[in-house]
Amino acid sequence: MANTTSGTTTFEKGFSISDIVEEAYERIGISGVSGYQLKGARRSLNILFQEWANRGLHYWEIANNNITLVADQATYTMFRSTTDGTSSATAVYGVDDVLEASFRNSNVDTPLTKINRSAYQALSNKTSTGQPTQYYVQRLIDRVTITLYLTPGTDQAGKFINYYYVKRIQDAGDYTNDADVPYRFVPCMIAGLSYYLAIKYAPDRIQMLKMLYEDELKRALEEDGSSSSSFITPKTYYPNV
Repeated sequence: MANTTSGTTTFEKGFSISDIVEEAYERIGISGVSGYQLKGARRSLNILFQEWANRGLHYWEIANNNITLVADQATYTMFRSTTDGTSSATAVYGVDDVLEASFRNSNVDTPLTKINRSAYQALSNKTSTGQPTQYYVQRLIDRVTITLYLTPGTDQAGKFINYYYVKRIQDAGDYTNDADVPYRFVPCMIAGLSYYLAIKYAPDRIQMLKMLYEDELKRALEEDGSSSSSFITPKTYYPNV
């Protein structure tokens, strides 16, 4: 007789911010939290998400979009939110970084080279026009900008820069919200929040919870990595004859 199971695989979908906070507090020996403790935990969770961004742990947030080129315009802007400004790319907000970019003409992509600030500064004539070959990304508080070299001219106007970008992890928000985190990172998220809360409420558990957090983080990262096919070549033995 087959086991009786739930038939669902959406546990994390109904795992609200309040559930995450409750679980994290229970791990440091506190239950029945309310008021300021809830507010403080939500703040700590948002800080944890920012830590993940610094570690590069938000690659489930990769998206793709186009920027329509304008003649004699080298710099294009994507704002943090609609209250900060209007992005050059339609409805693209909360960009953290641009990973790759290509010049797109009639669905044919020519890859661009990403350069740093020093390399961009060293370019002698930044107003030269033509088909872009390089791009420089500047990450500011309320926006991310892409500056192209060469500057698009009239022949490039109306064509596109197709780019892959990393979005910021969404804020925790209301307690009834779900976290903007894939299921494989749920144990890591709870362990991290428990560690953060222990710093404030349970100093005797800091070391233990930090070790657990780093362990869960390592497992999540290993699971999140790309798998590739493995080919095993059997060892051949030549017995003495």
